[in-house]
Amino acid sequence: MQQDPPTRVAVIDDHVLFAEALRLALQVAGLDVVHLGAGTDGPGLPALVVEVTRARPDVLMLDLDLGDGGDGARLVGPFTAAGVSVLVVTATENRERWGQCLHLGAVGVLVKTSPLQAIVAAVDDVRRGRPVLAEAERLELMRTWREATERRRRRLGDFARLTRREREVLLELAHGRRIQQIAASAVVAESTVRSQVKSILAKLGVTSQLAAVSLAHETGWAESAASDPTGRPPR
Repeated sequence: MQQDPPTRVAVIDDHVLFAEALRLALQVAGLDVVHLGAGTDGPGLPALVVEVTRARPDVLMLDLDLGDGGDGARLVGPFTAAGVSVLVVTATENRERWGQCLHLGAVGVLVKTSPLQAIVAAVDDVRRGRPVLAEAERLELMRTWREATERRRRRLGDFARLTRREREVLLELAHGRRIQQIAASAVVAESTVRSQVKSILAKLGVTSQLAAVSLAHETGWAESAASDPTGRPPR
């Protein structure tokens, strides 16, 4: 009788020691494993997509923080669409990010502090079509992500109330410049910039420059405005 080929598992993780321990545990369980790296020691994300496609894994074990490779969550959707079961194995305990991955199509999320036996068991659940997470937990994580996304969307609306000059000032503050520097570069009095900062705080509903800058980064506004000369908040 011809035996079925072993389940092929691809691992994308820039933590070499963890990936090696995971590979050995999966191989002991009789699985065919390939570690594709990522981050500074990996082939780069475009080449990584090609490698995963070529490897045709049954299960892809994906880290979220890939060093220079960026956010692994952006790989979940493309690989899921290609028919690969994506199992996220991450060090982050941010449940919002977990929910995002489930929304994008991941079959489950595990933390790296889980026993290796539990991670191997999760792979077995995936290949046998069993759920990795209880339905109630899966729905709760996705709700956490949706609610956080909606909160960010509402907060971004506040940035639209800023004038063009206020957006410019906030962006400079977000880049670490002091009021004195901003005033000097614009050839205006420091009192003018302080007045603009006061207006920014009022419109954003915060009480300090630090809070305004934190909000600009948390919502993604600062990064979007840096690449958009109009300073419009992302939609």
